[in-house]
Amino acid sequence: MSASDAAESHPRRRGGEAVLTVALFASLIAALLAVVRVVKPGGWLLGAVAIAALVLAAGFIARRYRLPAVAVSLIEAGVWVLFMTIVFLRETALLWIVPTPETLRRLPELFDDAMQSIVLGAAPLEETLALGLLIVGAMGLLAIIVDHVVLTARMPLLAAVGIVTVGLIPAIAVPGRVDVMGFVIIAVSILFLLRAETRSRDKPLERDAERTAGVPATALGIGAIAIVVAVVATPLLPQPGVRPGSGVGPGAGIDATLQLGDDLRRPQEVEVLRVRSNAPVTPYLRATTLSRFEGGVWEPDRVRTVPLESELALGEVSVASDVRLGEYITTVEIVNLASTWLPVAYPATEVTGLDGDWAAVPYNRTIVAESASSQGQTYEVVTSPPRPTLEQIRAIRSTGPEQRDETTELPADTPAIITELAAEVTAGLSNDYDRLIALQRWFRTGDFRYSLDAPVEEGFDGSGTEAVAEFLEKREGYCIHFASAFALMARTLHIPSRIVVGYLPGVANGEVVDSETVYSVTSSKLHAWPEVFFEGIGWVAFEPTTGLGMPTAFSPASGLPGTDADADTPIPGATPAPSSTAPADRNTGTEEGADAIGGGSLTGANPLPMLGIITAIALLLAVPAVLREVRRRQLIQAGHGGDAGSAWTLLQNAAIDVGIAVPATETPRAFAHRLVEQHGVSADSMITLVTAIERASYAPPGVRGYRMGAVATDAALAVSAELLAGSPPARRILAIVAPRSLIVRPGSVYAGSTSATR
Repeated sequence: MSASDAAESHPRRRGGEAVLTVALFASLIAALLAVVRVVKPGGWLLGAVAIAALVLAAGFIARRYRLPAVAVSLIEAGVWVLFMTIVFLRETALLWIVPTPETLRRLPELFDDAMQSIVLGAAPLEETLALGLLIVGAMGLLAIIVDHVVLTARMPLLAAVGIVTVGLIPAIAVPGRVDVMGFVIIAVSILFLLRAETRSRDKPLERDAERTAGVPATALGIGAIAIVVAVVATPLLPQPGVRPGSGVGPGAGIDATLQLGDDLRRPQEVEVLRVRSNAPVTPYLRATTLSRFEGGVWEPDRVRTVPLESELALGEVSVASDVRLGEYITTVEIVNLASTWLPVAYPATEVTGLDGDWAAVPYNRTIVAESASSQGQTYEVVTSPPRPTLEQIRAIRSTGPEQRDETTELPADTPAIITELAAEVTAGLSNDYDRLIALQRWFRTGDFRYSLDAPVEEGFDGSGTEAVAEFLEKREGYCIHFASAFALMARTLHIPSRIVVGYLPGVANGEVVDSETVYSVTSSKLHAWPEVFFEGIGWVAFEPTTGLGMPTAFSPASGLPGTDADADTPIPGATPAPSSTAPADRNTGTEEGADAIGGGSLTGANPLPMLGIITAIALLLAVPAVLREVRRRQLIQAGHGGDAGSAWTLLQNAAIDVGIAVPATETPRAFAHRLVEQHGVSADSMITLVTAIERASYAPPGVRGYRMGAVATDAALAVSAELLAGSPPARRILAIVAPRSLIVRPGSVYAGSTSATR
């Protein structure tokens, strides 16, 4: 009879598995709370809590009847299917509970809708049926998986890794300050889970106090390491890139839903793309346009798309007969950008060189993915920008049949300050172009100041037109505020307007390809600017953000020496933002021109982020070794205190770490014989250990001696050292740096399948 079999003959700790189930439920809820950062609380939260509780309860009840592990998981899966069908798919189910083929056909549609909300939305997302189904379903599946890992496989640390990962996903998706309270909740729940799992193992009652004496020390060690990583290393790490609205995959993304009160201001500055062009000046690159403004959010235009290879995709630019057109080629190489929107120069007439399926939006000449991502793409964009003279654009009204109603709509609660200032700034001007130039000049040369932090500090980072009104009063903000204010003020003048999200040209990196300078564009160049429609010309960009880009200006016909002499006329969308245009900070003398949507530009090399990364990596790599040593010392202390079982566990852990199988079906004598015969350990030490564990398991309480546990512990240490010394160098390193015994318990399925090594 093995030691584990002997343990079965003793009374079990009552309620241990129930406490473990409760601890597992608490850990899942702690991870779920992090999702509230990216999805507004609603019915999905109650549904996720309910499905986790039902799945775990079903597993607990099934185990009370001693059903096999496979049967337990199948029962839990049945509960999951039943719950999901009743709550989300009852209209397609038979009697509301039995899934039908129609139910299965409905699932992919809802999944696609949920992914669309995630890809195109901005946090916090509004609750939808599809999004609720995705979150609740994922929570139920996670509950099934961790229930099996913890209660069947007895690998709580592995489950803890999965739970922590779920909790980290929202932090990656929506960067911001470290959520200390969320971290504390998850950490406490994980420590509770580990302690509950340890106490729930089958042990003789008379040894429980001794065997669990070191658990608080383990918890303290784990907590201390976690706090060091979170408090010391995390603040040194650079913040993640802008993720909401990005496509699935690696790299930075594009948040194209501009929420005035919830923008991410400081994305990590990484190179996202490189661009070169034969145009006189490097163009802006647009991702998409936003015309509808409701509830404080500028929403991306959702209009008809056609396959990129279609004749209706882009085509020639239509302008009045007397307006000249340029023609240029811009080459873009995506370095680190995963987005469904493709950055292109405007107005694009042809895009070539793309991999995957792409579609064009004729309305705004943008490119979107059908089944592809921008990551890793290299492509060419042919553009034909209109080149009207000053006289021509002054003579044209800012209106036309191509405009959509939403480009002129104003919210019903538009504050009077927006209308009044627009009228005041443009008073006495007779044409739309001059009015727009007056607005642009007012923003750029007035008392306005570009600031990423001032909106929050001054307390006016609200939503909707109220935020714009406060911006006009405080006169401090970033590109979203400038673009929103300009667009709304233009609409009060009955001028159609919209906002463009894209990238400012970057900085020359010193490379020259085909006589064209290569510009490096970082994530901090993510930008927003307004556009206004002129009949016979099209959409014309303006640049009201002070300190960034170049203002729009057109030359008079009399000042043009040749037909293309005005090619260098500064026009947003075709002009780089010289570094000299960014205002200098009065205190530091450095540029303060952070030109991202909520992003800041880095003007010098900052060693702290790299130091933080190195520190965090070192700490994370050291965690398994530290945990192994803490647990090892705990077992040694318990063994020297007379617990032979701790000495035997010390030996089993050492065997698992070096890759030796420790199956539950093998008796201590058989295990000892295998170690002596196959791995060359000391026979005397193994005899001491076997005698100690057999006496502890079978002898009456009064016969068990204090010295036996201490002697067995010394023997276990000697055998452990022999196993480590007899292993290959690579295995020895892994045994210390990444000990398998932290997640593989002696006697578990995974311990029994470990390949033996000599």
